[in-house]
Amino acid sequence: MPHCHNEIYYLLLTMDTVLNLFSLLGSLALFLFGMKTMSEGLEKFAGDRLRAILAAMTKNRVMGVVTGILITALIQSSSATTVMVVSFVNAGLMNLTQAIGVIMGANVGTTVTAWMISAIGFKVNIAALTLPLMCVGMPLIFSSISKRKSVGEFIFGFAFLFMGLSYLQQSATDLNIGSYVATMLAGVANGGFFTILLFVVVGALVTMLVQASAATMAITLMLFDMHIDGFGFEQAAALAMGQNIGTTITAFVASLTANTQARRAALAHMFFNVFGVIVVLIMFYPFCDAVTWIVTNLLHSGDNDLFRLSAFHTTFNIFNTLLLIGFVKQIEMFVCRVLPMPENPENKDKENRLVFISGGLLSTAELSILQANKEILVFGERCRRMLSFVPDTLDCKTQEDFDAAYKKIIHYEQITDNMEDEIGKYLGLVSEGRLSGESKTSIACMLREIGELESIGDGIFHLGRTISRLREYGEESFNEDQMTHIRRAIQIVDDSLIAMVQVLSLPEEKKVNLKENISIEDRLNELRTICTDKNVQAINNKEYSYRLGTYYIDFINECEKIGDYVMNVVQSVAKMRE
Repeated sequence: MPHCHNEIYYLLLTMDTVLNLFSLLGSLALFLFGMKTMSEGLEKFAGDRLRAILAAMTKNRVMGVVTGILITALIQSSSATTVMVVSFVNAGLMNLTQAIGVIMGANVGTTVTAWMISAIGFKVNIAALTLPLMCVGMPLIFSSISKRKSVGEFIFGFAFLFMGLSYLQQSATDLNIGSYVATMLAGVANGGFFTILLFVVVGALVTMLVQASAATMAITLMLFDMHIDGFGFEQAAALAMGQNIGTTITAFVASLTANTQARRAALAHMFFNVFGVIVVLIMFYPFCDAVTWIVTNLLHSGDNDLFRLSAFHTTFNIFNTLLLIGFVKQIEMFVCRVLPMPENPENKDKENRLVFISGGLLSTAELSILQANKEILVFGERCRRMLSFVPDTLDCKTQEDFDAAYKKIIHYEQITDNMEDEIGKYLGLVSEGRLSGESKTSIACMLREIGELESIGDGIFHLGRTISRLREYGEESFNEDQMTHIRRAIQIVDDSLIAMVQVLSLPEEKKVNLKENISIEDRLNELRTICTDKNVQAINNKEYSYRLGTYYIDFINECEKIGDYVMNVVQSVAKMRE
């Protein structure tokens, strides 16, 4: 009977341990979800402002660093900032020099999380305030105004973050994790500098696994606050340095499918963090002593170990930034040498590929819309290039020359079909994210734009096919008067495409002026009326056959249809900018 009681006791103990372990993992998941929700809420609230800040404040390396600090402190995620920067480099919105500066600043900005946790995370029962915070955030979450909804998401994320932190601490206590860590450290505690290196590696590996340096830093602060034997200030500082290496994996993964410049930005991030860790490791103990002196004598917080660890984290990143900010050009040269630009492929191969959305979604749906807009601009430019092949088919003297020109039109018609399909799929993925009302409207407008652009491609293909059928007919060709009107129609369509591309390339804050586009559309309509009337008279006067007149007027009508499609694109952009 006693034996049975022992078995039941151990079974209950095991079940209790398993439940506590799942509680620990669930607490970490809640912390990460809170961090993600808070970050996304802020990004959606200030998405346009974030892009404006990045555009305006990266003109030199110092302003780039300041930008990285501000944005990362705002969205509380260096990974999100770095992935955003890598994506912007991939999209051609930022050069490598600017990106390196922002990445340096992101490392400093991410230390705000540690200070926030040190100040209120373990000393104040912030979890008691989470339910009242949710009460405040709930009406905002259900608001029809997107900005208020984003603020509500931020409040909920903040509440989840500190609720997860509180549960994490409670679960760690229930598991008696301090004694387990102390036992594991017993074998390495006297390893001297080898122990420090081991903790750097562990910090890097855990951060790579969790994919959030803020979560790893929270765990480090929690363990340090437990005063575990063998886990002192130096060991915690080594873990914090390892996190700086581990966090680079997020940007590296984001760059795998991106272009060479984006991969260079990710490599610069990795080089910057690894180099800083190596330099500080060389003078590790004096560096730790210097931080302790700063906290004790300047901040007068010598009794607060968490402040000391947060100060180390911040000092380490500031020191690293100051050390390398004067060598941005050299870092750029280094990563360019390690990752040389591949040989330029044939133009045809380049035009078969998407330019800006090949690297996948950005850190948030809001920022992905910017990337899709840039791809739509490329779509418009390719439509205009496709039109440039039509006059070539008119001027061909031999069938061989015509076939070569006509094949280009056919090839570009396939490109426009593929671009509509790929951009449409991408926008579908974006729409699955949590979007503001404005972003939902933008996606609807962009879907209309790519549909109209594909119709422009089809229309230009029909122009080429009309000329091909005329050549197959072979008995007649367009006379001089018809050719004059045909070339005039092509020129007006080209003018409309130029105006359309200019509208697509306008900054987001610019309103669309439709006057020029309406004027071009009127010219096309007027030309079609003139050509239709002259065509009827010419056929009645037996100047050419009815069949030739049909091909002629089909060509002119198709040009007018293309003008309508162009107008639809411009009107859709105008609606999006309202």
